[in-house]
Amino acid sequence: MAGVTKSGVARRGWASFADGRDFEFGVAGADPLSDLAVLRVPGGDLVAAELGDAEQLVVGQLVVAVGNPHGFGGSVTAGVVSALGRSLPTRSGSAVRIVDNVIQTDAALNPGSSGGALADSASRVVGINTAVAGVGLGLAVPINSATRRIIAGLMTEGRFRRAYIGLGGGERPLPPRLAATLGRKSCVEVVELVEHGPAASAGVRVGDLIVAVNGTPVIEMGGLQRSLVSERIGVATAFTVGRDQQLLDIDVTPVELEA
Repeated sequence: MAGVTKSGVARRGWASFADGRDFEFGVAGADPLSDLAVLRVPGGDLVAAELGDAEQLVVGQLVVAVGNPHGFGGSVTAGVVSALGRSLPTRSGSAVRIVDNVIQTDAALNPGSSGGALADSASRVVGINTAVAGVGLGLAVPINSATRRIIAGLMTEGRFRRAYIGLGGGERPLPPRLAATLGRKSCVEVVELVEHGPAASAGVRVGDLIVAVNGTPVIEMGGLQRSLVSERIGVATAFTVGRDQQLLDIDVTPVELEA
């Protein structure tokens, strides 16, 4: 049984292990907008799972999902990575955020699988199962540099303060002309915009190719997220985007996203 706050976030409960032991846990921090939380369990002889890197996954790679579907504890299902670079809208109160680079898998997920590990063939946790989108279509929050920063913030401060611009994107190759101009091959394509969010209000459009932030090259979504540090909140930030084979500078002022 878990104690739950008015916001719906459990603050305590009991964790059961395969060897039959039970420990009461506390919540070190929770971030509904990334669908992640860090639990703290006493016990010095517990073995930590090894975290992998979802940025190294490839489509077709074997993955294993662990969870409690329909209450059947410790269930394991296997499948492959069906797609990468998906976006998942999340909400906490009035705040909306888009989780980027979500992993799509055909490993069987059902209600109760959420919160379980998605592991690669070397038993490294590469994602946290988060949603069942249909038969043979499950989604997982990736373990990558961006989510590691969130986890670190939850462990040390109990929260994660983020600059928010209201867009979702994924890595894609640059068109040949822009690739030749910039001297690199990839960028971040805007695939979704939050209506009335900072990016949309500044004039960013779905389909724009983000190639730099304040002059720093952006080649993948993790790089874009790393550029949006808390110090950017309230500060006009120059986004260089490719649109119709032309490069444009658009000033976007991030706001603090309140969960």
